[in-house]
Amino acid sequence: MLRQAMAVDQAMAVDHAMAVTERPATRRGPHDAPSTEVGTEPTGRSGRTASRRGRRDLVLAGCAYLALAVVIWWHVWTGDPRTTTTCACGDSSLFLWFLEWPAYALAHGHSLLYSKAMSYPGGVNLLANTSELAIGVVLAPITWVYGPVATLNVAVTLAPALSALAAYALIRRYVDWVPAAFFGGLFYGFSPLILVSLTDAHLMVGMAPVPPLVAFCLDELLVRQRWRAVATGVLLGSLLVLQFFLGTELLVLTLIGAALGVVLLVAGAARRPGVIAAKAHHALVGLGVGATTTVVLLAYPVWFTLAGPAHTSGPVWPILYLGYEGAQLHQVLLPQPVSTNFQHFTARIGGYQGPTLSGEYLGFGVLAVAIAGLAVWRRDLRLWLFGGVALGSGVLALGARPHVWLPWSVAAGLPELQNIIPTRFLIITTLALAVMIGLVADHARRAVRSGRHYRTAGPPTGPPPARRWLAAAVAAGVTAVAIVPVAAYLAASTPNTTQPVVLPSWFRSVAPHLSGHQVLLVYPVPNQAIESAMAWQAVDQMSFTMVGGGGPGGVPQRAGKERPGLAVIGASSFTFAPQRLEPGAVGAARAALDGWGVTMVVIPDQHGLPLYDEVSSSPFAVGLMTAAIGRPPVRQEGAWVWNDVQHAGAAALPAPAAFEACVAAATPPVGSPLSAPPDTISTSATAGVARCVLHAASTSR
Repeated sequence: MLRQAMAVDQAMAVDHAMAVTERPATRRGPHDAPSTEVGTEPTGRSGRTASRRGRRDLVLAGCAYLALAVVIWWHVWTGDPRTTTTCACGDSSLFLWFLEWPAYALAHGHSLLYSKAMSYPGGVNLLANTSELAIGVVLAPITWVYGPVATLNVAVTLAPALSALAAYALIRRYVDWVPAAFFGGLFYGFSPLILVSLTDAHLMVGMAPVPPLVAFCLDELLVRQRWRAVATGVLLGSLLVLQFFLGTELLVLTLIGAALGVVLLVAGAARRPGVIAAKAHHALVGLGVGATTTVVLLAYPVWFTLAGPAHTSGPVWPILYLGYEGAQLHQVLLPQPVSTNFQHFTARIGGYQGPTLSGEYLGFGVLAVAIAGLAVWRRDLRLWLFGGVALGSGVLALGARPHVWLPWSVAAGLPELQNIIPTRFLIITTLALAVMIGLVADHARRAVRSGRHYRTAGPPTGPPPARRWLAAAVAAGVTAVAIVPVAAYLAASTPNTTQPVVLPSWFRSVAPHLSGHQVLLVYPVPNQAIESAMAWQAVDQMSFTMVGGGGPGGVPQRAGKERPGLAVIGASSFTFAPQRLEPGAVGAARAALDGWGVTMVVIPDQHGLPLYDEVSSSPFAVGLMTAAIGRPPVRQEGAWVWNDVQHAGAAALPAPAAFEACVAAATPPVGSPLSAPPDTISTSATAGVARCVLHAASTSR
């Protein structure tokens, strides 16, 4: 009996996957869920009841996902979400800036796509960066009232919940059992790739509800064809436009994954040309409308990205070949320990301050479920379809290798794809595996409960309660095999580590009240590894303009004629190498200050700042700026400040040896006992460097 039930189940799955014919609803017992198969759409009162039940289940699933997301970000929501997040440093600083700018631009009538507030005077093209404009615009009211830190916290909390809910909606089309869709959505939305990305505020990866919804629309256009083709095409195009403003990289990955799925679907239907012919018109109309919608709405944004002001061209990171940033198979299958060295690195330059896990981990469990499901229910073409997508995207995720040919080795050399990080194909792999989890769990449940019991008279009845509970337990066990290893891996670092966002005193008390158009060079210089200054500017609601910045526009290769000065200033801000003043360095730094139009230089130097907010050597940085500007700084609210830089006199040019002697005199030997508080010594000694440098310059003329 069980074998017969499995055969029937497989035949139903084949018909569903290919939608070969519109056939009448099969007889179902009173305990069976409403059918989701082709040709069995409920009508009348039962249809309205099923629709209400579906909406209720969707809301309940969304609430459960959101509750889990709040647990993951527990330290944010039990503290003050306006001033607490993972870290106002590293890439999180850049995303705080990107979330603040749309709110500021909307309130002040500035462009949403371009800003000179950062990387002045060239500015920043937000569409050529991971700007998350869709999130920044939608959440602008939160930014206006509570600030960008609160907005970031809302975004990173919603990201896994929305991603999981979108995957739930997709999987629910294929399964009768709601928990199968729920756990499949959980596997996708709360996968390591998404959650680990969000610890560094990488919303362009972590906010991923669009790929499942694109698959939803393609299933409707190519297989089910219940909705109007034009309406579905407009929805599909709108989703692609939305993804463009969430992240262009994930848009490209989604399109590649969708193309792979369509090719596999058409190949599977090739032996039934009548099916293709019957569905071709509806599919082509919908796809054509989707393409037209996308092209019309994105024509100007794409032009602005590629040719607008401050656009970038060529490799985003010129010194890197991103094609080599592929997944490692052992990291995909085995849980990786936390790297202590990487934690020390992020503690110094910024980044997530908790234990950083591997975002590549999927585990052997989900692989076992997928393979076993294909073996047992091999006639279910949906399993083969999503298995093929998972395999294809997984191979692409391996990237390019120097001595081994892989498919991405060809694609990575194309100008349109050279900036893709292939590891992120795992998001398509994870989605395909999530659907397979749902399908296999649903198959297992139906196989166990499919025995029919007939009375001596009357209609057939459903399975007894014991069988129903057994079926649910077996299906839950299937999902547990796939999900528990990943959940256990992530649980060790949940809730996420957070900390208060504390600005240096000068940026809390002075910067918000600056008058006129002030162009600041802020140390640590955000071009050079430590990016905290972007968070300070965002929290201060863009009260000043800043030279330098993070993202592709901040790399030295794009600095133009100020590149020599940027190199000098960047090395004076942060470096792992010994700091030395090379001949011509002071002149290059001064030329950069003049070329950028800097009006103020600010070097925070107060006791108690986190390591990732400190320059490598305050005496060296103060000495360089004193020489370049030609006069000493003033001490103001824990910072060294040079005002009215644009009207400064000639640069002071001490001999490099004399300059280094001045700096060495102010730097205590490593491990030497300090007889006074560090901040007192730092202030007096650093002030002495400025006097010493000016004196050395005057005597060397």
